[in-house]
Amino acid sequence: MLEFRKDIFADERDDNLKEVGQPTQRQDILGHVTGTSAFYDDHRFANLLHLKVLRSPHAHARIRSIDDAEASRAPGVKRIIRAADVPVNLNTLLSLIQFGKDDEPSLASDVVRYKGEPILGIVATSERAARQALALVRVSYDPLPAVFDVEEALKPGAPSVNPTYPKNTFEYHGKYDHQKLRFGDVDAGFAQAEVVVEDRYQMSPIEHASIETNGSIAVPDTNGRFIVYTSTQALFFSLDTAAKINAMPSNQLHFIGGTVGGGFGGKVDTLTEPLVILAARLTGAPVRYRLSRHEEMQFGSPRGAERIYVKDGVMKNGRIIARQVRAYFDSGAYTRLSSYAVVKCVAHIPGPYTIPNVHADVFCVYTNRTPATAMRGFGVTALDFALECQMDKLAVAIGMDPLEFRMLNVYRDGDMKAHRREAKNCALIECAQVAAGKANWPLRDEFRRMSSRTGGGAGHAGAARTVAPAAATATARPAAPQRVTGPAQTPPPAPPRSAPPPPAPAAAGSTHGAPRFSSVFGTRRR
Repeated sequence: MLEFRKDIFADERDDNLKEVGQPTQRQDILGHVTGTSAFYDDHRFANLLHLKVLRSPHAHARIRSIDDAEASRAPGVKRIIRAADVPVNLNTLLSLIQFGKDDEPSLASDVVRYKGEPILGIVATSERAARQALALVRVSYDPLPAVFDVEEALKPGAPSVNPTYPKNTFEYHGKYDHQKLRFGDVDAGFAQAEVVVEDRYQMSPIEHASIETNGSIAVPDTNGRFIVYTSTQALFFSLDTAAKINAMPSNQLHFIGGTVGGGFGGKVDTLTEPLVILAARLTGAPVRYRLSRHEEMQFGSPRGAERIYVKDGVMKNGRIIARQVRAYFDSGAYTRLSSYAVVKCVAHIPGPYTIPNVHADVFCVYTNRTPATAMRGFGVTALDFALECQMDKLAVAIGMDPLEFRMLNVYRDGDMKAHRREAKNCALIECAQVAAGKANWPLRDEFRRMSSRTGGGAGHAGAARTVAPAAATATARPAAPQRVTGPAQTPPPAPPRSAPPPPAPAAAGSTHGAPRFSSVFGTRRR
């Protein structure tokens, strides 16, 4: 149940909400608990055909020749679909909103750029017949140099992955190879800082692993129309993309979505609908195209791998005065949604903290890996992980409680964000106070009295925010900043599992001696 704090921002809270905080029953709950919810694959049609796709075994190779003569004569085969059969073979999802260039073929014709890229489709009377026919196709390849690391891909002489973006970086506004953020003077900030902490964070691709894999069924209707039953998360994106690739008016397509068996962002891309519609057009019969689990893992987009470098300058009184971020998003071989993830990432730097000097450069980079896409807050999730790990390291470096350290630096009403927007209706301090109370995490009196409504704006660097640790206030500023890097920080050994972890000794400035939690240096109770 949602809990409203009426003592905080009383004029901004409404107790008469009809849905939020109320025990409202989901509209689809009865179908789920009785097992009667209809998914796209529950629809049955007479004479249903099945589409399967031949995929590249190479990460990067030139296609010399394709011999499908024997496959075309295999039992049950109704049609073979080649790249030349696709009306508009190049596409990228975001080109529908004039964001980026079409760069990904529905079927590769000359070069394959990642392992699993589609080359040829076979429509047959059963999935088994289609798979058996695929085994009869002979493709001759010339392997090409491949690159799998984002920073290697940006070096001079690296293999060019995507011909639409030959320098291996997405082009923003037709001329910029990355997104950047500049606020204040970060060099001056680091020169003033008493402690500098910098580290590198690497994320791996993550498969969404939905129980239902991507798939769709296209059924010919009257007057040249087609009904498409699909598992997409983005019905109109999929409809418009399918219409574009098939060079047909969108009003000739009737998309029916309905229940989705898990998505989490992995069903935003239009992976099956364009080819299954084309197959139905070429055969005049209903066609189903569903990805196997292997195909879902190899061809379906994962969360993109992200590499993030963070450098912070902090004063020993707890104020962060400079933050520099350099990040690389691994888009894989084609754009899909990674270029948008970069925009979201830059929009979230420097996190929910008021920092007077911010410098960020974020790149969308092409490699010979499976193209990446959306997943649960993509563009922000990994960045938040990196920034919050960094916040723990900063708190340890200056000997300050990690929660109090965050409360000291978070936005207050009137603060100027690094994107030159005023912070309004902030409640981060109040949220932290409530969370600390529920977790029995002692806060010092000055932090219990803090408010998001005071100390912002011009006063953000004044006494309202300068809550110094006791030991730090008596420490003279060193001649040069203390520099802390990731490898130099050694986590303390974990206590034996048979006994609960003992309370950590109170750090300088912390008077309560509470057991500390840290995602980087401490041990997490489970």
